[in-house]
Amino acid sequence: MPDAERTALITGAIGGIGQALCSAFHRAGYRVIAVDRLHGNCQCDLFMQLDLQELCFDKERSAALLAKLHSAVEPSGLNVLVNNAAVQPLNSTEKITLDEWRQTLDINLTAPFLLIQGLLPALERVGGNVVNISSVHAIATKPAFVTYATSKAALGGLTRALAIDLGGRVRVNAINPAATATAMLLAGFVGKEAQFEELSRMHPVGRIAQPEEVASAALFLASTQADFITGASLNLDGGISVRLHDPG
Repeated sequence: MPDAERTALITGAIGGIGQALCSAFHRAGYRVIAVDRLHGNCQCDLFMQLDLQELCFDKERSAALLAKLHSAVEPSGLNVLVNNAAVQPLNSTEKITLDEWRQTLDINLTAPFLLIQGLLPALERVGGNVVNISSVHAIATKPAFVTYATSKAALGGLTRALAIDLGGRVRVNAINPAATATAMLLAGFVGKEAQFEELSRMHPVGRIAQPEEVASAALFLASTQADFITGASLNLDGGISVRLHDPG
């Protein structure tokens, strides 16, 4: 099936990586269904303003949300599901609230699983695949990222488990980006040029990632060129996850 006939559903579509994902898949000829809890601009054929945490509340609300998504992908089926939506509350261990913990796991882990489970018939019918946007925090983290790192590590485990359980029915892969030059990240470094340069130098390649690089990796994993890849987590991190930072 040529790309022009394919459908991609992308969550977290309004953020920096989400916008890049929508643009990349749209340029490749996919019919792009964009989902986000906020309204905003992205390159898509259909935008759906939905709060994915509703999948985790109760069966009735979950079924209603999945019914909307089924209606959007039919009758063509779903070739690619990109689970990109995420939250990242920062807090020290003793200050993490139960609400923070639950929201992070709901959106970063449970919602991706429920989307895969609920849209499985649409994926399987056309030999579709899933790309989970995880994080370098799945394998290496730092203080105050307890909830986020836990959710992303579990997302990597989910990726591997589903790849085995689904076998040849639906491929499931993940991408672990390091620091990425989204508008949100760059805004945090306004007036802090020295700190930004230090962050860039910490990556062996000498810079942080661009959103378009994450999108290109997702597009590759979703393509027929990656038909033999499943259960993989691609470290798109400029080498930072394998670098020691001890003195000398």
